[in-house]
Amino acid sequence: MAVPRITKEELHQRIEGGDATAPMLVDVRLKYPYEHSTIRLPGAIRLAPPDFDTSSLPRDRDIVTYDSDPEELVGARVAAELIRQGQRASVLQGGIVDWLAAKLPTESKDAPKQKPPQAGSLKG
Repeated sequence: MAVPRITKEELHQRIEGGDATAPMLVDVRLKYPYEHSTIRLPGAIRLAPPDFDTSSLPRDRDIVTYDSDPEELVGARVAAELIRQGQRASVLQGGIVDWLAAKLPTESKDAPKQKPPQAGSLKG
């Protein structure tokens, strides 16, 4: 199934419109790229792999998925599943990488906090 793509320019324009027609953004980055990032697209919600539970997504809005892969592999897979479920979905062409390269708006998110090493934890 060919999954519709949306360009970063078109998506930015739809987000900036600020009305009810703005799509819901869904961050489907894999665990490592997501957890080690401190940014996301404005207003994006997270669907975590591997199950990508889509039951909480609205049925009356367009949905745009994005990931960190320039080939949009995960985003396209999730968008295709949403389309099979009857949703209006597309994937962000070039993912968050192209979005960032164009210096388009982002929001901050928490990155994981690493535990400090404990004294004496190395044995030699």
